[in-house]
Amino acid sequence: MPEATASGPMPTPWRPLPAHVHRGMPPLEADDGPALSFFEFWPMWAFYPPVMAYAGWLMLRHRGVLLPTAANPSFPGGGFFGESKSEILALAVQAAPAWVAPFVRIHRPEAPGLDVAVEAQAALAELQDAGIALPVVAKPDLGCRGAGVKLVRSAAQLQAYLAAFPRGASLVLQRLVPFEGEAGIFYCRRPGQARGRIVSITLKYFPHVVGDGQRTLRELIMADPRAGQLSHLYLHRHTERLDTVPAPGESVRLAFAGSHSRGAIFRNGSHLVTPAMEARFEDIARALPEFHFGRFDVRFERFADVQAGQGFTIVEINGAGAESTHIWDRKTSLLQAWRDLMRQYRWLFEIGAANRRRGFAPMRWADFMKAYRREKALTPLYPFTD
Repeated sequence: MPEATASGPMPTPWRPLPAHVHRGMPPLEADDGPALSFFEFWPMWAFYPPVMAYAGWLMLRHRGVLLPTAANPSFPGGGFFGESKSEILALAVQAAPAWVAPFVRIHRPEAPGLDVAVEAQAALAELQDAGIALPVVAKPDLGCRGAGVKLVRSAAQLQAYLAAFPRGASLVLQRLVPFEGEAGIFYCRRPGQARGRIVSITLKYFPHVVGDGQRTLRELIMADPRAGQLSHLYLHRHTERLDTVPAPGESVRLAFAGSHSRGAIFRNGSHLVTPAMEARFEDIARALPEFHFGRFDVRFERFADVQAGQGFTIVEINGAGAESTHIWDRKTSLLQAWRDLMRQYRWLFEIGAANRRRGFAPMRWADFMKAYRREKALTPLYPFTD
């Protein structure tokens, strides 16, 4: 057992993870610096004010508070806030079907008397009609930051997910891409520009702890240099096995959703962009009607294939509301994170202004506020994230 300290168990020295963990990803260096940056999990009110102040100046400069909603005219609300994942994915499936994970959209009716078992059977039938087999990834159609994302392996788990999902709301059931590799590829192209470019790459690593045959899963989490500082993100997901002892060498994945706020580890991979990768995402982005700004979240078996412009699957496309998530790399300074986000907002407002000149009107205030209130009301009601 690790020696206890006044603040808890002594952190376990870092050691290489088993070969299957993070397979296909660039090596995750975990022993040459702090486990997380000092601002990585600041509350939003502490981190974002300088960026929001700059965004306010851009609103005045370009004379448009909701200009970002015109950045991607074919996306609902430009993909800025309150957009439907399924509507954007449907556009992507139509434009570039070979590169997008298939999905179905399920709506939970308001009628409280409907048996959830009947709903689950209907959902399974829709999956079968779409040629999608379990397991699938379940996620809200309306939501961000990984809220409500779960891996559904069985009919019973699907029924439990539906039972926990709010009525009157919709969800997406998407084919699981069964690889460890995940990345966010941020693309930007000004209207009229001959070619766009990849402006940010975020490599996403899923946290694991490795059993030693002596300590419980709870003790392994608390002793891990990073997980121990974020135990509130992990412990509630593993309540049924926290007091079990993983076998020596057994790796336990602590989070499924590729979201920083849900505990995934983000690294800046922007230096790894290649001409072949940029050409492939240019083709996909140009196939989407009037798409200029956003992030492709992709899964893959080998990142080297992605660099060659192949071997990846798009699981989500985030539009104007996307963030250059490489800023959450532990080596990124606070000032650099602010600079990168301000640069992103400058491009976003310039693209929105250019599209407004082309005749694309921003979202109306009434419609924006309706979408905003709807998402804010639903998010606390979603099932716990895996």
